[in-house]
Amino acid sequence: MATHPDPAVLYPDVAAHGSLAAALQAVAEERGFAVSVTSSGSGSLSHAAAESGLPYRKALLVSSWAAERRWSIRGEETFAGSALIEGDTVDLAQVAVAAQAWQDGAALSDIRHAAPFVRLTGRFEVPDSDPLRLTESEWQYMRTEAEERDWPAYQALIEAAYAEPALRRLYPFTSHWTLRFSTTTRPSLTLIGPCLLAAGADQGYRVSTGFTGAGLLAEAATAQEAVAAAVRHLPEDPGPVTFGAIRDDERRGGFGA
Repeated sequence: MATHPDPAVLYPDVAAHGSLAAALQAVAEERGFAVSVTSSGSGSLSHAAAESGLPYRKALLVSSWAAERRWSIRGEETFAGSALIEGDTVDLAQVAVAAQAWQDGAALSDIRHAAPFVRLTGRFEVPDSDPLRLTESEWQYMRTEAEERDWPAYQALIEAAYAEPALRRLYPFTSHWTLRFSTTTRPSLTLIGPCLLAAGADQGYRVSTGFTGAGLLAEAATAQEAVAAAVRHLPEDPGPVTFGAIRDDERRGGFGA
């Protein structure tokens, strides 16, 4: 069983300040700016949070790594708790810069400019929770994610699906890297159409009723052929994507996605 160094040993400067929040505030003051950060309990040396002044952003979460000296951040939107920014760095001052920008309500691109370690996930903020904009935001996230992965076949599938208007109008999500679609946004998805899977190297693509490949509908050599097969198995007019309000059965633990 792997063991990790005591946080006080790995982060003696943080321990000297008593908490990660206090260390962030101190490093910010040293550089001539202020940031409001909180932490509590037994994890105060390794976890902190910076609230945002924007109602559609959750607090920026800051976490210390256990095995090496490094910090991670994650900034989520309040709609579904999906990440807008992420990143990790060995520079605590850069974390403080990102926390200040998040707290001040800076644009996502400006946060990235101020603290270059920050990674934009591709999602953009939709303060009014408009379902069409939420759908486009999720597509941009999936395209960004696919571009960053070393998996050309998967990226080709995402791009081919996005290029097809009949699929682009649907809300996309994945299960075990299988592309799926919904007629409602999160938090309550309403499944529609088949699942698309990029198989292993040089094995093409599969279109099926089940996200594990069960219920095979078609096999295709290219992403474009797989998308065309998926479109043939869509209802004629699913209508526009609507907001996915949580249903009573989901509140009781029923099936949601």
